[in-house]
Amino acid sequence: MINSMKDFQIPTKLELEKDTASPTYGRFTAEPFERGFGTTMGNSLRRVLLSSLPGAAVTSVKIEGVYHEFSTIPGVTEDVTILILNIKALRLRLHSDKAKAIRLKKKGPGEVFAADFSVDPDVVILNPDFHIATLDKDGMLDIELIVKPGRGYVPAERNKEEGLPIGVIPVDSVFSPIKRVNFSVESARVGRITDYDKLILEVWTDGSISPQEAVTSAAGILRDHLDICLPSEERGEPAPEEGGDESKLLINQHLFRSVNELELSVRAANCLKNANIKSIGDLVQKSENEML
Repeated sequence: MINSMKDFQIPTKLELEKDTASPTYGRFTAEPFERGFGTTMGNSLRRVLLSSLPGAAVTSVKIEGVYHEFSTIPGVTEDVTILILNIKALRLRLHSDKAKAIRLKKKGPGEVFAADFSVDPDVVILNPDFHIATLDKDGMLDIELIVKPGRGYVPAERNKEEGLPIGVIPVDSVFSPIKRVNFSVESARVGRITDYDKLILEVWTDGSISPQEAVTSAAGILRDHLDICLPSEERGEPAPEEGGDESKLLINQHLFRSVNELELSVRAANCLKNANIKSIGDLVQKSENEML
């Protein structure tokens, strides 16, 4: 096959600027790209970062004595609508692929903060100082939240499960750990030629994932989707043997799928990454003791 990339200028890596990096912010640069490819890469990464990374969010709220979101609670300054808006602003990290419940029970007077929730060991509240409500001397709040893993934005209607007890209020959920993404493209020089692109990518996260991990995950998702355009031999998949068993070939093909397709929790995904496990085939070869 003709190597169509031999005349292309391609950066060797995406560099993180360490001087400005933090657990929630990263500025990345890559150069030189052929003219136009800086925008192509920047726009693709931005769209995947904003829409496709897994995270955790509150999916339903139960407040003692409240049966709908247009209620008021005696002794609580905020009405239920404002209270739910505050709850939806909680930033969470979930070390599980299952739903978890967290609870708050507090009497006034005083302010109620995110840190007042009693959390499951698998749930971490990333903004514990966030204001939830204000109670007067007669006020009391008893709240239970359901936290689930997910991806992107899910409206309240989709979080409404059949058989929910009376008083459980489904809420819309923003699972994305990405708060903001910007990219820009500047001119880059190769020798005397300046007709190349330099990509500058800025990523802000909520702290549940680092900007470096976020970009790595987004790049993996893009790569997995682009792989379908390549012949099987270039994807490292075995060519079917003539007269072979098609069902066996189908099973083998699944072994080459990326572990990113499993929609694991951030914690599990990081464990697999640290163990250099990239495909389902890599994973099934490990024993239980090796994974502990």
